[in-house]
Amino acid sequence: MSPAKAASVRVEAISKRYGRVLALDVVSFDVEPGQFFALLGPNGAGKSTLVHILATILRPDGGRAQIEGHDVVREPVEARRRLGVVFQEPSLDDRLTVYENLDFHGMVYGVPRKLRRRRIEEMLDVVELADWRERFVRTLSSGMKRRLEIARTLIHDARVLILDEPTVGLDAQSRGRIWGYLERLRSERSLTVIVTTHYIEEVEGCDRVCIIDHGSILALDSPAGLKAAHGEAVLKVWPRDAEAETMIRDDFGAAAETPDGALLFKPATDAFVDRFLARHGARIQRMARSEPSLETVFLSLTGRELRDQAAAPRERTYAFGRRGGEHTR
Repeated sequence: MSPAKAASVRVEAISKRYGRVLALDVVSFDVEPGQFFALLGPNGAGKSTLVHILATILRPDGGRAQIEGHDVVREPVEARRRLGVVFQEPSLDDRLTVYENLDFHGMVYGVPRKLRRRRIEEMLDVVELADWRERFVRTLSSGMKRRLEIARTLIHDARVLILDEPTVGLDAQSRGRIWGYLERLRSERSLTVIVTTHYIEEVEGCDRVCIIDHGSILALDSPAGLKAAHGEAVLKVWPRDAEAETMIRDDFGAAAETPDGALLFKPATDAFVDRFLARHGARIQRMARSEPSLETVFLSLTGRELRDQAAAPRERTYAFGRRGGEHTR
């Protein structure tokens, strides 16, 4: 029997509190070498706090984390050498050109000049920015800046890539391109990739998905495993008016309510749908049934839909600054 591979990233009972707010509550998981691992949850769930701990910016109150065997608290320099990190907040220097941003990053990490130039050319080609090499960063679109940040993280010998909401604020086309680049980089460079997101559709292709909310892990499995264990068909109903909504709630209750005013019911079996229509069919504008999906998994575990929210102030506290990678508070 062959020995098990050592985890690329190990998180053991990590806890973090901001005053009375418990941001992370004894969080534990392993990420195996070469895995595409997603942390899925709404803003404020604790994802960014965990990323800042893994990136050695923030110290946990309890537990420990390792990057390829190096403790992020006791061996932060060694952990950083193996990490490439893209934070939610922009960290490029917009006074420099595309090439200068990459070159400066390589110098900071001590990458020899000849190797640094070769890697810059490789990464510019991968993220399709070769024609923009002499442009100042301030002239780039949001999507191009994100691609540049991803390229920059791989100029040095990073083995683990961590991206905190890498596609937030981007249009659908740019988001799709970012995920395409990530998949290509992972396969070509044998990277371990950890991504945080609140876009459910983005994690379908990940090896494992960790659903986190209020600082706690609710479920951890492959997308297929999560659907099999927690997925339920969900019925969405839009009542005709306030009176109809009251009558429906009094009769059936509701699992949750969506931002657009729909009532959610689960599990939405054929028998339930038939019974609902027989009693309240005339009181609804429309209805829709969703088969088991990661969205219904999240609803089943949390009782609410995953939707955009403002990031918690504490999750925005630590980030790389806009000027040359300085830490800001």
